[in-house]
Amino acid sequence: MMTMMANPCNIAVDLEKCIVKEAPPTVYYIPNFITETEEEYLLQQVYRAPKTKWTQLSGRRLQNWGGLPSPKGMLAEKLPDWLLKYTEKISALGAFAGKSANHVLVNEYKPGEGIMPHEDGPLYHPTVTTISLGSHTLLDFYRPVCKTQVSADKLEIPQTEESRYMLSLLVQRRSLLILKDNMYEHYFHGIQGVCEDTLSEHVVNLSSAQSQVGDTLPRGTRISLTIRNVPKVIRANLLLGKK
Repeated sequence: MMTMMANPCNIAVDLEKCIVKEAPPTVYYIPNFITETEEEYLLQQVYRAPKTKWTQLSGRRLQNWGGLPSPKGMLAEKLPDWLLKYTEKISALGAFAGKSANHVLVNEYKPGEGIMPHEDGPLYHPTVTTISLGSHTLLDFYRPVCKTQVSADKLEIPQTEESRYMLSLLVQRRSLLILKDNMYEHYFHGIQGVCEDTLSEHVVNLSSAQSQVGDTLPRGTRISLTIRNVPKVIRANLLLGKK
């Protein structure tokens, strides 16, 4: 049985010790943010949710908690206690610059499922925090989309996903990943739809993840708790015209 190392970050005091220096600013990675018992409890809560709570998308399914973000504002819904404990814990780290997390997206990825490179956009405070349950994944990062790029002989050629690729992060089960500022606002991120990951030198957090180049990791079913702050909120009493 593998012995889990203690969390190397004193997360109650110094989040800066968890920064991934090999990545553009700003990425924090905290292995073993939750215990195995907490992971099991959270997975039970996710799968106890009614079937109507799930939305099936291409490549994954999800649950939405806290409200539905939109440009006009999110009609806030109370988070359940099993999520509130962790939104408060992450907010206490200062991840949202003194604000509190008020929205959680629960994603389920089965082996072979992923998500295309994307950015989370302006509906959220420029920070995304993710707790992973059940399995690891590789999160890939890409430069912003340009219509064309210039070759060595100054010919314009279409820019591909491969040419935009920058680096990857190994996101292990029970870990917390925080993307802030430039890493949130400027770069795209995505997950390849594969059943196993072979780690390369482009995975920049191998030391903190206790892995090495060449390791092949089979994927299981992964649940991600994507915890964010939605700044623009509509209160139910305002919607009803009450003060």
